[in-house]
Amino acid sequence: MPEPVQPQPVVTGLTTAALFLVLTIDEGGEDAARDLLADVSTIERVVDFRAVGIGVNVVAGIGSQAWDRLFAGERPAHLHVLEELHGDKHHMPSTPGDLLFHIRGAQQNVCFEVARQIMNQLDGAATVVDEVYGFQSFGHRNLLGFMDGTENPTGIEAFGAALVGEDEPDFTGGSYVIVQKYRHDMKAWDDISTEEQERVMGRSKIDDIEMSDDVKPANSHIALNDIEDENGEGLDILRANMPFGSFKDGEMGTYFIGYAADPAVTEQMLENMFIGDPPGNYDRLLDFSTAITGGLFFAPSKDFLDDLPPAPEQPEETDDDMQAPPVKAGSLAIGSLKRSVLR
Repeated sequence: MPEPVQPQPVVTGLTTAALFLVLTIDEGGEDAARDLLADVSTIERVVDFRAVGIGVNVVAGIGSQAWDRLFAGERPAHLHVLEELHGDKHHMPSTPGDLLFHIRGAQQNVCFEVARQIMNQLDGAATVVDEVYGFQSFGHRNLLGFMDGTENPTGIEAFGAALVGEDEPDFTGGSYVIVQKYRHDMKAWDDISTEEQERVMGRSKIDDIEMSDDVKPANSHIALNDIEDENGEGLDILRANMPFGSFKDGEMGTYFIGYAADPAVTEQMLENMFIGDPPGNYDRLLDFSTAITGGLFFAPSKDFLDDLPPAPEQPEETDDDMQAPPVKAGSLAIGSLKRSVLR
């Protein structure tokens, strides 16, 4: 009987600190990136051993355009560049990203040390395009004052929602992860009443109780994130969102990170939010919270990272190639690859 696949620490408990790193791989940096991915579990283990009693873990993800630069052979079936969404009022961007590192710990210093080790190994091979330090706010609430992650599945259901199953045998135990940085307009939010804030969210602020269907506004955040399959069964993702903020940059908000066995579930939620369900009935939370980054990655299992597939073969260089100017790596640009999502 084959050994069960060991996933990365996607399904794990809440931590008080997190560090999110998104990088692009520089031209010629593919070998260094592969070496780093193979060493991620070692870096995690060494820092965790040094930080006695604190605890730290890291999840590594790979973007669509980087995948074929790093690996030969099969690729995850649903890995693609996150599609931009243009609603009547709000826009969801798709921003560059080849590698994602989601680092979680009980203290920010251990998260920073893991990131330092990663960046030391990628020196000259990758460029940081986004760096966000997340923290746990009071009572597990976001900066808007509401509980975050209330609808997260738990126990065995969390593994089923977040991890790829036998339908992708080459990538069982992996997870599709979408990240977005949302900047809140705190002044506008604080200017409306608590009752109005509750209508925006679709739940009570103090005791975190969801409104009944006959009271909950159709454009509330919860209403538009309630996704079902064709049989009326609810579809879940696993969120690990964290507040962040910078007074220098005048920016504070929520870093959204959602793990899913199929990214179509998360993408349907996003389409409902930005386009609306029906179209035009967009998520009213977006009037107070603006998406400024967005990317889709695949976080393979630990087994995959510990035994990487071969690198793609490099084409033989011709005389014409030697005379041609260098071409910049395609994964530093942003394209749009459309696929259907669940209805």
